[in-house]
Amino acid sequence: MKFKINNRFRAVLGCLLAVGLLFSTPSFAFQQDSLAQDTAVSAASDTVEEGQADTAATAATAEGGEATAATTTSKSSSSSSSSASVLDEGPQIDPQVYKNMTYYILLFLILCTVVAVVGKVLSIYELTRKMNGRYNPFANNTFQSILLVIFLVAFLGFVYYGYVVWGDWAWRSAVTEHGERIDTMFIVTTVIITVVLVLVHILLFTFPYIYRMRKGTKAYYYPHNDTIEKIWTIVPAIVLTVLVLFGFFTWRSITNVPEELQKSAIQVEVLGEQFQWQVRYPGADGVIGKRNYKLTTPMNSYGIDFNDKHAWDDIQASDIVIPVNKSVRFHIISKDIIHSFYIPDFRVQINAVPGMTNYFQFTPTMTTEDMREKMDDPKYDFIMLCNKICGSGHYNMQKKVIVVTEEEYKEWLSTQNKYFTEDLQKEFAAANAEVSKELTTASLN
Repeated sequence: MKFKINNRFRAVLGCLLAVGLLFSTPSFAFQQDSLAQDTAVSAASDTVEEGQADTAATAATAEGGEATAATTTSKSSSSSSSSASVLDEGPQIDPQVYKNMTYYILLFLILCTVVAVVGKVLSIYELTRKMNGRYNPFANNTFQSILLVIFLVAFLGFVYYGYVVWGDWAWRSAVTEHGERIDTMFIVTTVIITVVLVLVHILLFTFPYIYRMRKGTKAYYYPHNDTIEKIWTIVPAIVLTVLVLFGFFTWRSITNVPEELQKSAIQVEVLGEQFQWQVRYPGADGVIGKRNYKLTTPMNSYGIDFNDKHAWDDIQASDIVIPVNKSVRFHIISKDIIHSFYIPDFRVQINAVPGMTNYFQFTPTMTTEDMREKMDDPKYDFIMLCNKICGSGHYNMQKKVIVVTEEEYKEWLSTQNKYFTEDLQKEFAAANAEVSKELTTASLN
C-alpha cells in the first residue's frame, strides 16, 4: 500500500512538472522573439535618426548638393520603410498571457491533487476504523444529510435577501392604466411560485435528514398511493388553469378596445428596421397616410404613398412624445424582419411583423418629470426598446419616450417637420409626370 501511494504521488508530481514546462516554454521563446523585434525596431529608429541628421548637415553645409541630399533622403526613406515593415507585423500576444494561463492550469491541477489527497486520507481513515472494528457505515449518511440542511438554510436566506434587498431595485410600479392589471397578475404569479419554491425545497432537503439510513432502523415499503398522486396532479392543474385564464382575460381586456375609443385616441405609427425606429404622427386631419413598400426610395425611405392626400401633412418625429392621461394608439409595423415594440415602464410589448400592422393602445398616468422626481433622478427617461434579437445592432435600437402635459404636447407637435418635404414634392411630381406621359403614350398606341 505504501509503495503504491508513493508511486501515485510521483506520477502526479511528474505530470505537474511536465505541464509546467510545456506551458512555460512558449513564453520564454516568445520573450526572445519580442526582444529581437524590439532590438530591430530600435536599430531601425536609430538609422532613421542618423539619416535625418545627415540630411540636415548636408543642407546646412552645401549649396546645390542635390545629389547628396537625394542620397540621404533615399537612405532615410529606406530606413523608415524597414522600420515600418517591422512595425506592421501586427499586434503580438503579450507573454504575460502565457504566464497567466500556465498559472491557472497549474493551480487547477494542484487543487485536483489536493482533492485526491484528501480522498485518499479519508479512505485510509475509513480502512483503519474498519480494521479496529469501530467503523460506522451510516455515519456518512448523517454527515451528508446535515450538509443538505445547512444548504437549505442558506438557500432560504438567499431567497429572503433577494426579495428584501433586490426587490425594490428590480421592481417599479407601472405608469399606465392597464399596467396596474399586469402588475396584479405578476404579483399573484410570483406569490404562488414563491410558496411552491419554499415548500418544495423544505421537503426536498429535510426528508434526507429525517429518513436517513441509521443503525437499527428499517425502511417502510411504500410503493403506491392514489390519493397523493391525485393531489399533486389535480392541484397544479387547477392552479395553472387559473393563472392561464387570468392572463388571457387580462390581455383581452387590454387589447380589445371599443371602436369609438380607437378613433378618439391619438394615433402614432412606429416602424422598426435594422437597426432603428421611425416615428410618424398624423397631421391636422388626424389620419396617418398609407404606406407602400414598393414606393421606397433613397429619399422616401419610409415608403409613404403620397398619392394618399392624408399623407401630405404627416409629421416626422425623432422621439415619441405623448400627453399624460390621454389614450394613445400605436400602429406597429416592420420594414424588414420581426422586431418587438417594448416599453418596460408602461408594461407594453408587442411584435412588429413585416407585412402586417399590430396595435397597442394605452393611457400614460405619469409625466417624465414626475417620474424623475419619484426616482430622484433628473436624467431618468422612459425608453422604448426592441425586445427581439434582430441582428448585430439590436442593442442600439431604442427610442426615448417623453410624457408631457397636453399643452406641452400641442406646442411640441407644432414645431415638428413634415415628411412631405420640398424635395419629396419634386420627386413625387416628377414621378406623376412620368406616369401621365406613359399613360398618354399607351392611349395613343
